[in-house]
Amino acid sequence: MAKIIVIGSHPESLVNFRKEMLQLLAQQNQVLVLVPDANAKIIQDLDLMGIEYKNIKLSRTGLNPLADLATLKQLYSIFKQVQPEQVFAYTSKPIIFGLLAAKLAGVKQTFAMITGLGSYYIYSDIKSLIIRLVMSILYKLALLGNTIVFFQNPDDRQDFAQYRIFNSPDRSVMINGSGVNIKHFQPAVMTTQNINFLLIARFIQAKGIFEYLTAAEQIKQQYPQANFLLVGWAENKDEAISAEFLQTYINNKTITNLGRLSDVRTALAQANVFVLPSYREGTPRSVLEAMASGLPIITTDVPGCRETVIDGDNGFLVPAKNIAALRLAMEKFILNPHLIISMGQRSRELAVAKYDVNKVNSVILQAMGYQYA
Repeated sequence: MAKIIVIGSHPESLVNFRKEMLQLLAQQNQVLVLVPDANAKIIQDLDLMGIEYKNIKLSRTGLNPLADLATLKQLYSIFKQVQPEQVFAYTSKPIIFGLLAAKLAGVKQTFAMITGLGSYYIYSDIKSLIIRLVMSILYKLALLGNTIVFFQNPDDRQDFAQYRIFNSPDRSVMINGSGVNIKHFQPAVMTTQNINFLLIARFIQAKGIFEYLTAAEQIKQQYPQANFLLVGWAENKDEAISAEFLQTYINNKTITNLGRLSDVRTALAQANVFVLPSYREGTPRSVLEAMASGLPIITTDVPGCRETVIDGDNGFLVPAKNIAALRLAMEKFILNPHLIISMGQRSRELAVAKYDVNKVNSVILQAMGYQYA
């Protein structure tokens, strides 16, 4: 029985995105997960899966050298104490500081899952360029000698090669995102009498929140019967959408804010069309859940997003930051409601064929050296 440590930055992602993978690993191994600030419910869920949890001090955003060094030191101490055979890390800081600490502690096998490059690889202001340079150097050091790097889209793999971070085809594996549980997410009975658009995302600029709100406001002026739903939460970072700004659109009845939901299926069941105008993703889990729920998709023609939509088949691709194009794509569903049914069916078919979490986990676990039944 091997000892495996899994490191992440968001505790909710353990049960929302990695649950099936963790369950499979725990069947044959001793698994310890390290994330900051997990609540009692998440810890209980992990315990029921036979998985141990340990809190770590990790600042998810920003670069604070002292805080990051403290994280590196804590992770090193844990690795020396536990002596795992394998460490699996996902998202930027767990990969960088987790795998650096694992290397220093002498862990034999380390695995990284690139779930997106983040906003510093999107923007070109001076701050973003400096942080991008620092992160690229740290990524390169962390991935040096890494066993396998899992990429969720070909653009990220190409950019890692372009930035000279990592370019080893024999140690990289392409996967279809984190996958989605196609039994947990099922199509609801679809009607097109009232068309509800839905966006589920963190309330940050890079998710295209501003574009969604603006397009919604314009659509409502011409088609007041259309409804716009929003699910998510604010992030405490520089590019967060302010509560005051969002409240303006709530007050004028442009959108209905459903808040942060522990189970997004209730929102998906109310929706007819799922919208994600993001600037860049790894592979957006929210889109995969919407596809499995039988919804057509409007998303952007950017890395991570473009892989989920066959334009004109299960939805529409639009340029990022283009409000006019986003509005026109929404209007197509209002004027041609039959597309909601046909494109929604295709989304479900694609989710089952390509993004089934069991298929994705099969690739991951086999690359890690486990037999997957």
